[in-house]
Amino acid sequence: MSDRILIAGGGIGGLATAIGLAQKGIASTVLEKASVLGEIGAGIQLGPNAFHAFDYLGVGDAARAMAVYIDNLRLMDALSGEEITRIPLDDAFRTRFGNPYAVVHRGDLHGVFLKACQDHDLVDLRTSAAVARYDQDGVSVTVELESGDHIKGRALIGADGLWSNIRKQVVGDGPPRVSGHTTYRSVIPVDQMPEDLRWNAATLWAGPKCHIVHYPLSGWKQFNLVVTYHNHAAEPVAGKPVSHDEVRKGFEHVHPKARQIIDKGRDWKLWVLCDRDPVMNWVDGRVALLGDAAHPMLQYFAQGACMAMEDAVCLSHELSHGDDLQSALLAYQDRRHLRTARVQLQSRQIGEHVYHPAGAHAALRNAVMSARGPREWYDQIDWLYGSTGLEGAVSPETRRASAGVNG
Repeated sequence: MSDRILIAGGGIGGLATAIGLAQKGIASTVLEKASVLGEIGAGIQLGPNAFHAFDYLGVGDAARAMAVYIDNLRLMDALSGEEITRIPLDDAFRTRFGNPYAVVHRGDLHGVFLKACQDHDLVDLRTSAAVARYDQDGVSVTVELESGDHIKGRALIGADGLWSNIRKQVVGDGPPRVSGHTTYRSVIPVDQMPEDLRWNAATLWAGPKCHIVHYPLSGWKQFNLVVTYHNHAAEPVAGKPVSHDEVRKGFEHVHPKARQIIDKGRDWKLWVLCDRDPVMNWVDGRVALLGDAAHPMLQYFAQGACMAMEDAVCLSHELSHGDDLQSALLAYQDRRHLRTARVQLQSRQIGEHVYHPAGAHAALRNAVMSARGPREWYDQIDWLYGSTGLEGAVSPETRRASAGVNG
């Protein structure tokens, strides 16, 4: 029997798990269905909890080097064109939460973990290896690939995403929930972004049944554009090319200042957003779920990748204690499921009650949120950034030491 941990999925969560285990002297084999290891998509946001995870996983310096450190989180009214509120991400923020807030290109972040895995002799990376199902006998797990091949290990981590084959056996809860929200993504050169909107901020324009997000990427070479329309889409779609005119349809009612951002987008692709209801059971014997396979969430808290990296830290930490593998998997599940459930459920609530309301609901949002100062905002988000769920794995000393690093 192989003494390796098998990991289904070579995305950010799967690779973070592999390097986390390697840091603890545990060998793993990553089984990725694609023929080439890589990530699609554009920008993602990284809260302080992501940087805590980077440091634990040994990629802190590399991750900081390719990040863009923004000055504020800005919330704008997409109808009036006026600012509702902003959260400063300055020294006070970094001191409070022990690390910075940044934005990165998803492919760049994946590349950091990929290089770390390629450089470590305890990580075996295999492509064109889609895991179809698994069997276990109490002392080992055998996966069957879609090719018909079989691979044995002492445990299996299902990091195979929203449509996880591993989840089908562990949970068996059917297809994901379709949110009815359609997201369109584009990346444009900085010089094509309207000059008066080239803010060093993660900016969100909130409007009735729609919102627009933009922020700089890749050393200020590009701007990431993400626009979302609650159009009651009924079927899942991922990465479908769409015309500029189709994107504009959901935003004809917003302020011209906000609408001009959409006009700059090119080569748009759409995703119909899906998630799942939280569940308590991520573990089946020697098999455990991680990342989107365990807790897929809407994008509105910008925490999908962050939660997967936290999972990787927690899992590798628990598996490093003793030889009782099944107890370690259950301890990982118990430490993670309530925190991730809160992010899943509050991501839904933000989409409905903060980003997309209209009329009196939107006016109340503006009044409440504009009245908060920085300290009140920090108190509001302390549960997410101040308590990472990594206690016992990431030391307070590590967090304090990295708090002032700007990249």
